[in-house]
Amino acid sequence: MNTRLLAPLALLGVAVFVGVFWFVSRDTTGGDQFAQCRASQIAGGAGAIGGPFELVNAQGDTVTDSDVITEPSIVYFGYTFCPDVCPLDVARNAAAVDVLAERNMSVTPVFISIDPVRDTPEVVGDYAANMHERMIGLTGSPEQVKAASQAYRTYYKAQDSGDDFYLVDHSTFSYLVLPEHGFVEFFRRETTPQQMADTVACFVSNA
Repeated sequence: MNTRLLAPLALLGVAVFVGVFWFVSRDTTGGDQFAQCRASQIAGGAGAIGGPFELVNAQGDTVTDSDVITEPSIVYFGYTFCPDVCPLDVARNAAAVDVLAERNMSVTPVFISIDPVRDTPEVVGDYAANMHERMIGLTGSPEQVKAASQAYRTYYKAQDSGDDFYLVDHSTFSYLVLPEHGFVEFFRRETTPQQMADTVACFVSNA
């Protein structure tokens, strides 16, 4: 064999090997450490949802998102007078938290009222405590609640019934928020406690 061809062939072989190695080993997730956990597509990416908020807790103290989200948390926007949707969703979230506790994963359920007129700190606190012993209930001024809702892209609108028994139309997503990453995933109403727990566990394990 012509020895003058050996060097070019050797270099070609190295180049092919390096190219194949790069193709096989390159990050196909786009740098998303949670890619294998995500079950939903979010317009604008996960960073488009969530962010700072300032609300009032059950003790009447003003708190921020950093005060509340100190560990993985499942956040829900609803109201205590809600006749059916909210109790079912919040109970599902509480059940998922209990499933995760059985796996030695601590997750906080958070309830944010979108009915600040009726949902005083005491009312929200009682509601949260009745749903789960670890649930944090939050309310605030109409401006504070609106700002938190806008941050999470939720919708709510009180019906004009002319009395104190009005209903509030609202979106029904639950949000998984991690202290170091912010919002990472949302859950629809049809998600079961077990499915929610599995997804949360995936995110927590990869955080």
